[in-house]
Amino acid sequence: MNGLFSRANLPEFLRNRRLRGIALFMIALSVVGIVLAFLFSWILGVLALVAVITSLVFSFNTMNEISADMNRYIADLSFRINRGEQEALIDMPVGVMIFGDNDAIEWVNPYLQQYFGDEAVLSKRMSDVDPELEQLIQNHVDDKHPQTVTWRDRQFSFLVQKDFRAVYMTEVTYYTQIEQRYENERIAIGQVFLDNYVEVTQSMTDQEISNLRNYVTNELSIWAQRYGMYLKRLDDDHYLVFMYAQAMKAVEDDKFSILDTIRESTSKQNFPLTLSIGIAYGGADLNKLADQAQSNLDLALGRGGDQVVVRAQDEEARFYGGKTNPMEKRTRVRARMISQALQELMNQSDAIFVQGHKQPDMDSIGACMGIRRIAQMNQKDCYIILDRNDIHSDVQRLLNSIKDYPEIEDAIISPDEALAKMTKQSLLVMVDHSKPSLSISPELYEKLENRVMIIDHHRRGEEFPENPMLVYIEPYASSTCELITEMFEYQSQESEPINKIEATAMLTGIFIDTKSFSLRTGSRTFDAASYLRSAGADSVQMQQFMKENVDSYLQRNHLIELVTFVHEDLAIIAGEEDEVYDSVTAAQAADDLLNMSGVDASFVITKRDDGRIGISARSMGEINVQVIMEQMGGGGHLSSGATQIADSTVAEVKDQLVAILNSQEDEVTTPAS
Repeated sequence: MNGLFSRANLPEFLRNRRLRGIALFMIALSVVGIVLAFLFSWILGVLALVAVITSLVFSFNTMNEISADMNRYIADLSFRINRGEQEALIDMPVGVMIFGDNDAIEWVNPYLQQYFGDEAVLSKRMSDVDPELEQLIQNHVDDKHPQTVTWRDRQFSFLVQKDFRAVYMTEVTYYTQIEQRYENERIAIGQVFLDNYVEVTQSMTDQEISNLRNYVTNELSIWAQRYGMYLKRLDDDHYLVFMYAQAMKAVEDDKFSILDTIRESTSKQNFPLTLSIGIAYGGADLNKLADQAQSNLDLALGRGGDQVVVRAQDEEARFYGGKTNPMEKRTRVRARMISQALQELMNQSDAIFVQGHKQPDMDSIGACMGIRRIAQMNQKDCYIILDRNDIHSDVQRLLNSIKDYPEIEDAIISPDEALAKMTKQSLLVMVDHSKPSLSISPELYEKLENRVMIIDHHRRGEEFPENPMLVYIEPYASSTCELITEMFEYQSQESEPINKIEATAMLTGIFIDTKSFSLRTGSRTFDAASYLRSAGADSVQMQQFMKENVDSYLQRNHLIELVTFVHEDLAIIAGEEDEVYDSVTAAQAADDLLNMSGVDASFVITKRDDGRIGISARSMGEINVQVIMEQMGGGGHLSSGATQIADSTVAEVKDQLVAILNSQEDEVTTPAS
């Protein structure tokens, strides 16, 4: 009996719980109707019974057929889904590979098999089938998202599911080529400037000027055509270049040899010209690209010219060239214009603050005193910012002498005092540096970042104030004191002139920075020195400022005893890990090494009192130490540079320096003049 009413023997539709409930409800409702019909009349009851039975039979048959059709549909759909899944897995345009615990290939779908050709790969170890693919799997086994990889000279979207030991590969070569073409055809804008065209052509005849201009234009046109660039001359000394990113990469790989071509060819003609180029790329807005190209050109010129700056907005710059000392300008027009502009800025300010770099040298403190005197000439209060706890012995001797000049001593204030005195209408003058991070008071710079003037003789670096009011950077100058001395000529002659201590301090700054007028010295250097000497600079007092104590002398000689050589002409000194050396002592040791026969460049690595490792670099001009120091986070001149490195040891810094010298032996060497 139980078997008769088992679930298997029930009609198809009654096996469904919901349909079975509906059927029972209909039967119960029909029974109630029949009973009521018989109670009313037996004839009506019989008719109702027949009608109910007929309706139930018809309904049950219909529901049974519908249920059977539904089950057949579901079964067919399930079959088609399963079959579709299998066919999709086999035929889908995604390569699938499953490998076992021993890295044996257990299964590959036909899409991936086509890359193996007719080779049977199942049950073989992956290292035997394709070591390159095995390496890709090992490199990307922990990646959570697909990566684009190159396999068999094609590009694939590559994903490894470590838990399932499965690899999924989709060829994206076509799309990668489109992306690469897009990147290669992005526009880059360049500006080319002839650094010293005006100075060179001043003494030339019209025919010589025309010949020189035609020669340079022809060389630049040949260079542009070689790399598929568009070149347009805007002025006698200014050109505009349009290029694709692919061409830009090609000229970068060539290290912009056009710089050497123009420099060497014009030098042989006794009309030495150099180029500066600024190139911008990576943006879709041509106006912004043009502005960035101009900014890059300004950076190249600020670093002394004869070089290329390639940079996208908000990215680090790449430098090429910069192997020659900048040519001294023959006109004082710029000095007069800067002097007058400085007067205007001072007149618009309620107070002037001037600061040099940390651990100021005589050029830095002398420049500060010179700016203070110019402010006095314009009836403006000026304060020199100085941290008396972080000064060298020569500056300390100068401060001792300044006690005889109370008006100057009262103007020397601490960084905290400067922050208390400044207002929004104050002017900040940064001298002998252009990097805000090197300032004695970076906090004051942050307060007055939109009211800043820069006077410097170092080559401009990447770190630079965003919105300076006035910039006077002349890398050809011997010192900042030289630049400021030239400004005195254009100040009011009715005001109180520079005094003895100021003249002596500024002349000492020039004397030290030129190594007794032996390096980076031009005719205007001697003009400035002559002016300061006539203003009362005391040579005896200069010698007093530059005296060194016995301990410093012994330390310098001890450092020189530690010298080693790289490439025979590069001298390196590495101090002891546990010995602290004064930065002036290290710099003097680097200078002394240049006096030795066969030494073209010297590098002194020592531990500083702040825990950082410092490098003082010097050269005779044939080795570009600025380029080397910039790679280690510093900067300077072609023949003089420095850097400080935190969280490192002397030995580690030495290894880093030697690696750079070995890798760039040719690049840091300047051409013979």
